[in-house]
Amino acid sequence: MTSIILLSVLGIVNLFFGFLKSNKILLPAAMVILALVFGVNLIDWNADAQSYFNNMLTIDRYSVAFTGIVVLTTLLLIPFSEKYVRDGQENLAEYYSLLLFSLVGAIMMVSYDNLLMLFVGIEILSVSMYVVAGSDKRNVRSNEAALKYFLMGSFATGILLFGIALVYGATGTFQLTQINAGIVNPANASLQPMLYIGMLLMFIGISFKVSAAPFHYWTPDVYEGTPTFFTAFMSTVVKTAGFAGFFKLLMAAFFAAKGFWVPTIMAITILTLLIGNVGAVAQTSIKRMLAYSSISHAGYLFIGLVAVNGKLSANAIFFYSLAYSIATVAAFAVLKLVSDQRQREDYASFNGLAKTNPLLAFVMTVAMLSLAGIPLTGGFFGKFFTFGAAIDRGYIGLVVFAVVMSMVSIYYYLRPIIAMYMQPAEDETVAPIQVSGFQSAVLVLLALLTVLLGVLPGLFSEVFK
Repeated sequence: MTSIILLSVLGIVNLFFGFLKSNKILLPAAMVILALVFGVNLIDWNADAQSYFNNMLTIDRYSVAFTGIVVLTTLLLIPFSEKYVRDGQENLAEYYSLLLFSLVGAIMMVSYDNLLMLFVGIEILSVSMYVVAGSDKRNVRSNEAALKYFLMGSFATGILLFGIALVYGATGTFQLTQINAGIVNPANASLQPMLYIGMLLMFIGISFKVSAAPFHYWTPDVYEGTPTFFTAFMSTVVKTAGFAGFFKLLMAAFFAAKGFWVPTIMAITILTLLIGNVGAVAQTSIKRMLAYSSISHAGYLFIGLVAVNGKLSANAIFFYSLAYSIATVAAFAVLKLVSDQRQREDYASFNGLAKTNPLLAFVMTVAMLSLAGIPLTGGFFGKFFTFGAAIDRGYIGLVVFAVVMSMVSIYYYLRPIIAMYMQPAEDETVAPIQVSGFQSAVLVLLALLTVLLGVLPGLFSEVFK
């Protein structure tokens, strides 16, 4: 709860920095705020679970763990907005504050115990994303991305809210544990059709937020049109919060009806894996490839939901979210640095990068290998733990299909690596990509964290015991 209060108050304080004539204080101020929130959140790790707002919000180890991921991800991403500071970006204070406010929504999504609090959290997060998607007002693609995201997101929100209303009508409560009790209550047997329809509508609404197929159609265009810095935030923080909230919903509220929803979630999983990986193969833009990559990784995270394996699934989703977020931040950070100076986002823009900037090439290589699930990276153990949770429940066929899709993903993840190390630069006279010392340090940290998760996965693989 302290994290929510700090982000809300300091987000407002950060807005007043916008009155300054210089943007130079905004970046360090945002990082100090995030570091403070991250530290305060860790303090709650050993504290007893606390409920707020008449048990609508609960701060426990589950919420603290996933709050740590979203805050750490934002903290590692913020340094790559340095170009906005140098260029005197208008409204930069407002954009930073929107990110802080969106984290409030993300924390609500991982801490809720009431469907109304889930809805409020999703809306706080979503509205912020609608604004930052169109932050590059002079860019037609950015305007298109914001409009498409807003319109489709509004429909998804309406569907989600309708589903919540039907679930309430069938069970008579918004409280997660009481919903689960209402499902098994014989007195509510006649209302099961209403309950099942409500559950399906809620699944549709949340699946849209996490870019799961077949509700993914907005993702490639919105990711491509949104400024790369904010795309990275969408691809990591929004997805982590979405899956943490989704898992809590299934385990705490709908567990008694798993015989109904497990086949549904499995169908979404298979479709998401197929569309995400096959779609990524056909892309010529690295940014669109990363958009389809985000879709495919939603499929791998869905395997953890299908497993319904209690703490084993919770640990798998936590580890996967952490490894995925770190690798994705690294990939988008390199892409942003390259695209800002070369004004391109295709594979050819990475040609010869290993020769002109070995650090960027190395970090991008580590990120791609982790996203592909290659051993000695965090991504490998993320998939290993997720697949293990599913195998423990007997979903062998699903895991085999996921492994085949992982093999497909190696093709498109290796393409940037081949371009960087095996293709000559198109123009030898092009100046090397400029990277500040601070950004270089953060890039090295991202690569080290990815390798650390792959070498010592036990440090984070059993946070929920």
